[in-house]
Parts: sequence; structure tokens; C-alpha cells
Amino acid sequence: MTMAQILFYLMGFIVLSSALFVAASKSLVRSVFMFFVTLMGLAGLYVLALADFIAITQIVIYVGGVLVLILFAFMLSARETLAVIQQQNNRFISISKLPAILLAVLFFIVMLNIIFKANLDQLDWIKASVATKNAITPGSVTVNNIGINLMTRYLLPFEAISILLMMALVGAAHLSRKEPGS
Repeated sequence: MTMAQILFYLMGFIVLSSALFVAASKSLVRSVFMFFVTLMGLAGLYVLALADFIAITQIVIYVGGVLVLILFAFMLSARETLAVIQQQNNRFISISKLPAILLAVLFFIVMLNIIFKANLDQLDWIKASVATKNAITPGSVTVNNIGINLMTRYLLPFEAISILLMMALVGAAHLSRKEPGS
């Protein structure tokens, strides 16, 4: 087993175990901090895949933006709201959770169906890679192409996403402001 494989399995274990902890934890603070570990582990997997631009984007946008926004929303939320959430019924299966559980099971079945029916050896890009024995090599060409495509071909979706993120930030600021007289 090579060092790259060992690092991949280690990072994969860290990502999966921290993501399971986020989903199963009852403490919101611990979940947020383990979400940080999950996102950093994903960035590590991107580095192992030689996707340096995606790894930096993962850290800057998700860890630097989304996670900080979640922390601010948690810190600025009213204690009464958190107390009401904690007093809710903690049973695993209830009538209100049944649609979400059914959708999750259906999604899992569809994912397994796709995985088992996919014929990965017949994909064109895998055939070409195996035929020419191309290995992925690091280089700055990828970052250059991404920059050119973002500012030319994909400028409209890039700007739409920035407007969407700005709307989410304004919405979070509106929700976190204190009502007068309370």
C-alpha cells in the first residue's frame, strides 16, 4: 500500500467519522466544530486528488464563510429558541420525521442502484486515461483554465451565486437582529 493510499483512507475515515458525529450529536456547539473537521478533511482529500484550486476554495468559502456564518447564527440566536428546540421530543421515529426518513431511504436506494448498475470501465474518459496511461500531474494550467472560464464562459452563474450568498448573509443578519423592546 502506497503512502497516498494510506493518506486517502485516513482522510476518508476522518471525514466520514466526523460527519457521522455531526449528524448524531445532540450538542450544537460540538456539531459545528466537528463540521469544521469534516470540511478540512474534505479539503485534504481534494489536495490528495491534486485539485489544489478546489481545496483552497473549500477552505475559503465553506470554512471561512459558511461555517463562520453558522457560528454567528448560533451565537446570536435567542436562548428561548434553543430551549424550545431542546425540549422537543427526542424519539428517533415519529410521525413528523416519517417523510424525511422515507426520502432518505429512497435516495439511498437510488444511489445504490446507480452505483451497482454503473459500468465504470466503459466511460470514455476512463478508457482514454487507461489507454494512454496518463497520470495526473500537478500544474498551474488547471488554475489558469478555471480563472479564464470563470470570467468568460461562466460569468453569469458565478455572479448569480454571489448574489445568492449575499441574500443569505442579509437574511442571516435580519434574523439575528434584536427586536425593539425585548
